[in-house]
Amino acid sequence: MIYMKGVPEFPQCGFSSLAVRVLKHYNVPLNARNILENAELKSAVKAFSHWPTFPQIFIKGEFIGGSDIVMNMHQSGELKEKLKDIATNQEKSA
Repeated sequence: MIYMKGVPEFPQCGFSSLAVRVLKHYNVPLNARNILENAELKSAVKAFSHWPTFPQIFIKGEFIGGSDIVMNMHQSGELKEKLKDIATNQEKSA
């Protein structure tokens, strides 16, 4: 799940766009919520994660971080490992 500014097809900030591009690289299902449409949702997500900025990425219910964290994990190979089960399950159901 990615809480972002805009939607994956039309991100409304560079950080959200970067996060979407990185996640799409792994061909995993991408669920997103546009925090610009709902101020209450935006506040609730910030309170839950204790993270002040967007986008916010959650994988299997675990808060991962923003676009910078996801990019660092992608570059180190850690993101591939974290998404491995999701990508495998996606291929099996196709």
